[in-house]
Amino acid sequence: MKLKGLIAASLLLLAPGARAQSAGAVDPRLAQIQHIVVMYLENHSFDNLYGTFPGADGIAHADATEVQVNDIGLPYQSLPSILDSSRSPPVPDSRFPADLPNQPFNLLRYVQVSEATPDLVHRFYQEQLQIDGGQMDKYVLYSGAGGLPMGYYDGTGLPLWNYASRFTLGDHMFHAAYGGSFLNHFWLICACTPKFQSAGDFLKAAVTATGDIVKDGAVTPDGYAVNTLEPANGPHRADIQSDHLLPPQDMPTIGDRLTEKGTSWAWYAGGYNDAVAGHPDKLFEVHHQPFMYFQNYAPGTPGASHLRDEADFIKAITTGTLPAVSFWKPIGEDDEHPGYSNLQRGELHAGEMLKQIENSTAWAHTLVIVTYDENGGEWDHVPPPRSDRWGPGTRVPLLIVSPLAKKGFVDKTQYDTPSILSLIEHKYGLKPLGDRDARALPFLNALEVPGSPDNALQILNAPAAPH
Repeated sequence: MKLKGLIAASLLLLAPGARAQSAGAVDPRLAQIQHIVVMYLENHSFDNLYGTFPGADGIAHADATEVQVNDIGLPYQSLPSILDSSRSPPVPDSRFPADLPNQPFNLLRYVQVSEATPDLVHRFYQEQLQIDGGQMDKYVLYSGAGGLPMGYYDGTGLPLWNYASRFTLGDHMFHAAYGGSFLNHFWLICACTPKFQSAGDFLKAAVTATGDIVKDGAVTPDGYAVNTLEPANGPHRADIQSDHLLPPQDMPTIGDRLTEKGTSWAWYAGGYNDAVAGHPDKLFEVHHQPFMYFQNYAPGTPGASHLRDEADFIKAITTGTLPAVSFWKPIGEDDEHPGYSNLQRGELHAGEMLKQIENSTAWAHTLVIVTYDENGGEWDHVPPPRSDRWGPGTRVPLLIVSPLAKKGFVDKTQYDTPSILSLIEHKYGLKPLGDRDARALPFLNALEVPGSPDNALQILNAPAAPH
C-alpha cells in the first residue's frame, strides 16, 4: 500500500489566527452559558447519517467522489460484495445483494436501524489511503467489508435527527485525527497524539520514504501511538504484556486547564464503576476513556475524582448539579459503533439523555455538543481540510443543542474536534493546549448570542505539504 497524494493541494489549509479573541481571555459572547455538555458517540460519517438532511451538504452534492476505485485506480463495475467482518475469514453478508451499483445506497433497503452492520477498517494509515488525496474514492478498497462504506441511512424519525431539525446541525465538522477511536479521544481532551518513544519494533509501523506501508502497527516509526493500545495505569486486559501497554502520558489536558482555573468538570462513562471495581462489562472500551492514559488521573490520584459513572451523570442532571463542563461517553452497547451496537439503540439512549437535560433546571443555560469520535471507515464526499500530519480526518455529524442555538439551522462553518476545546477555552479563559485548538473556531456561528458572526469561517487556499 502506498500513501501517495495524501491530501491534495486543492484542499483547504486551516487558517492561523481564525480565533476571534486573544488566547486565555474569557469571551463575553458566551456569558449566558453555564454548562457545556459533550456527547461523544461512535463511528459514523456525516453522509452515513445526515446525507439526506434538508439543506445540508449531502449525498446529492457528491459528484465524482461517490465513485469508488480499485487498487489500480479503475472504477468498480459494481460494489464488491459486502462482507461480515466479524467472521474469520470474512464471508458475504447475505442481507445484501452481491451486485450493488458503484454509488451510495440506502441501508434501510436491506437492514433495520435495530440491526448491527459489519465493522469497517478505521486506522491511522488506512484512512489516509481511503481519503486518497481528497478524491474520497478508496473507502471501499480499504474497508475490510467490501462495499459497505457506501451505505447511508435516512434518519428521518430518529431522535437525533429530530434534535438536528429543531436546533443546529453542523455539516462541515471533521474528526481531529486520521484513524480510530483511540487517537481521536486523545485529541478530544488534549489536542495531541500520545508518545511511546520506548515502543519496541513489534508495535511500530514501517513506512518507506516513498509512502509504502511495509508493516502496519500501533506506533509510528518515530514513536507516536496512533492505533489502539491500552493504558498501563488504568484497567486493561490481563493477557496484555506490559511492553504492549501505553506508558502514562504527561501532556496537559483540558481537565488540567479547567482544574487550574477552579472550574468544575467531569468525564462520565457508561460502565465506569464496574470497570474500576475489576469486573468490566465486555463492551466497556478502555480506549474510549482517554483520561485513564494520563498520570494525573491514575487510580488513587486527586484527578481520578473527575472520572465518574454514567449513573452520576444522570444524577447530576436530575438534581441540578451538573459541573461547568461534562463529557459523556456511553458504554459500547449504547454508543452506535457498527459491529457491536446498532443505530437505534444508541440514538434512543442519546435522545433520552438530551430529553433529561432539556427537562432539567439547567437547560436554560446549557449547551450540548453531540458529535462522533470518527467516521468508522464510512465514506463521505467532502474532502477534509489539511492541518498537520495527524489530520483532520473524514467529516462527521455535529449537533448543537441548546436554547442558545440557532433553530432549524445548518451551520456550514468549518470545524473539527479541537473546536470543542476552543469553545471551552473561550468560555472559561483557558490557554490553548496546542496549535490546532488555538486556531479552531468555537461554534459561535451556531449560537444566538450577541456579537456572534454571520460567517466565522476564515480559510486560506494554500498548497498542502505531503507527509
